[in-house]
Amino acid sequence: MVFDFYLNASIHVALAVYSFVRVTEMYFDLPYNEYLNYYLFFGTITGYNFVKYAGVAKLHHRSLTGSLKAIQIFSLGSFFAMCFYGYFLPLQTVLFSVPFGVITFLYAVPFGAGFQKNLRNFRYLKIIVVAFVWCGFTVLLPVFDARQTIDLPVLLSAFQRFLIVVVLIFPFDIRDVQYDAIFLQTIPKKIGIPKTKRLGLILMVISLVMEYFLATQMKSKNSFLLFFFLVIIFLMRAQKEQSKYYSSFWVEALPIFWWLLLLRFHNF
Repeated sequence: MVFDFYLNASIHVALAVYSFVRVTEMYFDLPYNEYLNYYLFFGTITGYNFVKYAGVAKLHHRSLTGSLKAIQIFSLGSFFAMCFYGYFLPLQTVLFSVPFGVITFLYAVPFGAGFQKNLRNFRYLKIIVVAFVWCGFTVLLPVFDARQTIDLPVLLSAFQRFLIVVVLIFPFDIRDVQYDAIFLQTIPKKIGIPKTKRLGLILMVISLVMEYFLATQMKSKNSFLLFFFLVIIFLMRAQKEQSKYYSSFWVEALPIFWWLLLLRFHNF
């Protein structure tokens, strides 16, 4: 019950985002910023729960289950926590995060074709939008907040993060291929599961090659290599029929493992 709430309330995915931010701080030697990190942590909970449950709450607001009501209350508390931590951030940082927040909002709220379609309904756009928002929040925003130049290494790191998030989404899309509506042309539905896995392998190999150009310390390269193999293992083992927690817990935990691996190697 508690574990399901932990997953359904998006706490786990928020920890994944938090972990990616910590990875960025370590790679670019950024100072730890409690306000920014928790702003993104609680913002992730707010945004993800809005995307996941806004439509459900609208349709069933009079007969919400106890768990969904609890998630709504928790999300409201997370929204206030996000505002609290955002208050202590420079205005420029908050403004820099706004476009990524707007994209998240439009992912769930209809705005096109007579207000019947949101960003998720556009073919192949779902995975691009999610990956773009993640790399914006977890790479570009921390660097911008630290007043460092968003130069070529930062942009390459953002592109690497984009590729990684795309691959991490593949197991979810493979799981959902039998449930998604026909108009939701995800990559596994379009090219098939075997080709999707091969595409994910290619993208991760590109990320690995980039890592050896981006990382300046062997410790970072070694931790990424372990992370690389973990991602490949979970991608290749992904099936339409998955265990309940395969994608929602284990795959989403991979960014957390990467951060912990970095901590482990850097503490040696």
